Order: sequence, then C-alpha cells, then structure tokens
Amino acid sequence: KFGFDDKPPNPVSFSFMVPKKEISMVPDMGKWKRSQAYADYMGFILTLNEGVKRKKLTCEYQVSETVEKLLAMLATLDRWIDETPPIDQPSRFGNKAYRTWYAKLDQEAEALVTAILPSERHDAAPEIAVYLKEAVGNSTRIDYGTGHEAAFAAFLCCLCKVGALRMEDQLAIIFKVFDKYLQVMHKLQKTYRMEPAGSQGVWGLDDFQFLPFIWGSSQLIDHPTLEPRHFVEEKVVNEYHQDYMFLECIKFINEMKTGPFAEHSNQLWNISAVPSWSKVNQGLIRMYKAECLEKFPVIQHFKFGSLLSIQPVKP
Repeated sequence: KFGFDDKPPNPVSFSFMVPKKEISMVPDMGKWKRSQAYADYMGFILTLNEGVKRKKLTCEYQVSETVEKLLAMLATLDRWIDETPPIDQPSRFGNKAYRTWYAKLDQEAEALVTAILPSERHDAAPEIAVYLKEAVGNSTRIDYGTGHEAAFAAFLCCLCKVGALRMEDQLAIIFKVFDKYLQVMHKLQKTYRMEPAGSQGVWGLDDFQFLPFIWGSSQLIDHPTLEPRHFVEEKVVNEYHQDYMFLECIKFINEMKTGPFAEHSNQLWNISAVPSWSKVNQGLIRMYKAECLEKFPVIQHFKFGSLLSIQPVKP
C-alpha cells in the first residue's frame, strides 16, 4: 500500500536532489525491482486502482486547491500546443514543431511546479519538475510511450510524498488530473504525429498508454450491464466514454486507426473475451509489470532522486 500523507511530512525528512538515471545495464534491473522507488510507484498505482473501483468519471468527489493548480498547469501545456502549430515538412511523422513546444516546457517546468507546491515545499520543485519534463515524450525522437506515462504517475506520486496531494485527492488525481493529462497527450500525439516509443506494434496493448486501461477496468468492475465483450462495439463506446476512462481510450484508438479492431489492436481484442472486469484488471496489472516495469528499454530512462529512491526497500 502507498502511504498517502495525511499530515505534511516533517520538513527535514527529504534532502531534495535532481533525479538521475541509475539503471544502465540489464543486470541493474534487480536493483530497480528491490528499490523503494518501485515499491512506492507500484503502491501508488494500486492504491489508486482500489480508489476508483466501481466509480464513474462523473461521480462526486472533492477538488482541492492543488488539484485546481495541476489542471491550470495542464491547461497551459494545452494552450502551448494551440500556439505552436505543426510545420510543413516532408516526413509525415514526428513533426518538428513538437521540439519548439517541448523547449517551452523545458524552460518553464520548474516555475510550473513551484506554482503547484505549497510555499514551504518550493525546495522540492527542481526534483519534481524532472518527472514532468519526462512525462510528455522525447524531443529528439519525437516519440511517446509508456515510460513517459510512468513519469507522469511518478510526478503525481512525488506530489503525494511531499504532502501537496492528500488521501482525499485520490479520485480527483485520476478523474480530473490524469484524465486531463490523457487529453493533452492525445492532442500532442495527434497534432505532431508522434511516433510510439518502443511499440510492440499490434502486439502491444496500445501504442501510447497503459495506466488508463488498468484504472479504467477497475472503474467497470461489477458493472450491471457493460461487460468486457462490449467495448469493441462502437455504439457502447460512444454512449459511455464520458463515464469510463477505458472507453475513452478505445474511442481514441477508433479515431486514430482504420480497419478491423481485431487487426489493429489485437491484445485489446483478446481482452474483450475475458469474462469479467476484475479478471481484466488483474491481468492488466500483471501485464503492466511484465511489459513495462520489467523491461530494460523502458526502465533505463527512469530517474531516481530522494522521493523515488533507488535505495533498497527497508525491511
């Protein structure tokens, strides 16, 4: 379990640092799996997974000042996309205007994070801002994948660890903040025709995302009428996507891809044959660990600091 701090931590408990890479070779992967960072990250994902169980995106929940500030920050990133239209270039994919957009974030990230943190926690901004910059794709390759998505979850996890986000923010973290992040990422991917990072093609779950399928399947557990077999039906998706993150992602796939669903999204097609949402949810968590968190090409880019530490879990 991830311990959300209900009281802000003692100010001396962290000596903040700029996070850096620690996993440089395949044998280092054991260090990652045993690390406090892995335990905290996975605990965070699973705590949120429990929190959203059987709940609609449109349900009632509290929205704190920090959540409002996070939404304002994401709205700024969104506005910068509008201000940075794609350029004319010969290659269809990887529009170079993305680099202009990214340079703006690179320059402003620390200030954006400072604005979100309570005043006595501004010293954490340089550490936490690194995860925000890693969360929007790679400006050299103009690609985006599950490692970038993980950096955003790590960013939110760090905000919890410093007490900026609290236990009672759980639903808003996913339904407001992560949902808005997803919309901005979809817009980036579409506008700049970003490449999928380390994609397994039709064998991956999705070209870009993973976590919304985990949390989205948890939302649907014990749903009275919607079963996994229904999400391949376009009319179901169109009717329910406002309530369920899983269907929101399917809707985006349907907009971006042509041809039979079974061909362009084979793994998801297979998942639609699973009898219950709780089985889907458990299976996706296993798959996430195996396909994302235990894959060297993904984790070699992960950065460790004082909040997400490479140190082994204390017994």
